[in-house]
Amino acid sequence: MSTATKLNVALLDLQRQYEPIKTEVLASIKEVFDSKQFILGPKVSELETQVAQYCQTKHAIGVSSGTDALIIALMALDIGPGDEVITTPFTFFATAGSISRVGATPVFVDIDPITYNINPSLIEEKITSKTKAIMPVHLFGQMADMAPIMAIANAHNLSVIEDAAQAIGASQTIDGKTSFAGSIGDMGCFSFFPSKNLGACGDGGIVTTNDDVLADKLTCLRMHGSKPKYHHHMVGGNFRLDPIQAAVLLVKLPHLNAQHLARQQNAEYYNQHLNDSVTTPGILPHNTSIYNQYTIRSANRDRLESHLKDQTIGHAIYYPIPLHLQGCFEYLGHQEGAFPESEKAAKEVISIPVYSELTDKEKSYVVNTINTL
Repeated sequence: MSTATKLNVALLDLQRQYEPIKTEVLASIKEVFDSKQFILGPKVSELETQVAQYCQTKHAIGVSSGTDALIIALMALDIGPGDEVITTPFTFFATAGSISRVGATPVFVDIDPITYNINPSLIEEKITSKTKAIMPVHLFGQMADMAPIMAIANAHNLSVIEDAAQAIGASQTIDGKTSFAGSIGDMGCFSFFPSKNLGACGDGGIVTTNDDVLADKLTCLRMHGSKPKYHHHMVGGNFRLDPIQAAVLLVKLPHLNAQHLARQQNAEYYNQHLNDSVTTPGILPHNTSIYNQYTIRSANRDRLESHLKDQTIGHAIYYPIPLHLQGCFEYLGHQEGAFPESEKAAKEVISIPVYSELTDKEKSYVVNTINTL
C-alpha cells in the first residue's frame, strides 16, 4: 500500500458526532446556566427517568462517573473489608479497583475466549463463605451470559452488580424474553465517559435498579449519606451527576439507537470483508451487541498494530495487562498462567474504528489494510 493511498482514520471522531447536534447541545447547556440549578436539578431527574425507561428498569440514579457507579453500588450492598466479589481480570481497571476501594477483595474468574466475558462455568468453584457478590462485565458492548450467572447467584444468595459501562442498550433474549443491560442483576452500572456510545462532555455515570430499597439507599449515598439534609444515617460520598453532563446526555439519548444501528452495520461490514487472518468478534446468538468497541484478535497482534499505525488507522488495545498481573494486585498472589484465556486475549486483541460516522471509503481502507498484511 503506497503512501499516496493513505487515509487518516480516527479510532473515534467525536467532532462528527457533535456537529449535527451542536445547536441543541449548547441550548440545553444554556438552560442549566439560566436556571442556576448547578447541583442535580431537573436535567438530572429527567435523564434518570429517560435512562430508566430506556434500560427498562424502575430506577436510575445519576452519579459522577462509571467508576463511582461501581463504588456506590458496592456501598449500597454494605460490601467492605473481609468480603469477596467475583469478577473478571480482563476488563478496565475500575471493575476490580472499585472492589478494592471499598476494602473488599476481588476474586478473579477467567473469561470465555469467544466473548471475552466472564466464563459462568468457572464461577461456582470460586465461591467461599466470604463471597458477597458477582460483578460480571459486559465487555465491548456485549452482555455477559446472565442466565447461568443469575442461577449461581440465586443458589448461593449472592448479589449481582452488572458492570455495564460499555453496554447501554445491549440486550439478551432468553426463552423469548429480551432484557437490557443493567436490568437483570441487583444493579447495573453505566459510564458516560466521552468515548462511550452514549458519552457526555466529561465524566458521568448512572446506576439502574428494580429494587426500591436500593434506589433509596443509592440516592442517599450520593449525597454523603444524608436524608434529610444534614442528617446522616450512613457514610456516603459526593457522587452526584453534574447537570451540565445530564443536559448533554438528554440531547444525545434520542440518537442512541441510531448510533447503535450504525455501529452494528459497520461491524457487519467488517465481519463480511475481513479475511481469516484475524478473528472477528464472537457474539452469542441470544445477544445483541452495541459494539462499544469492535475488537479483533490476531496471533500477530503487535505486527498488525504496527501496520495499522503505519497506515494511519486509529486503534487501541483493550486491555494489554490483565488485572491479576497488575502491580497493585500482587497481594492476591496470582502468577502468570493463572488465567490463561485472559492472558492470551491481552496478547492478541486490538480494536479498530467502528463509530457511527465512518464512511464507506474509510471502512474499505481499514479492511484492505488488515487483509493485505
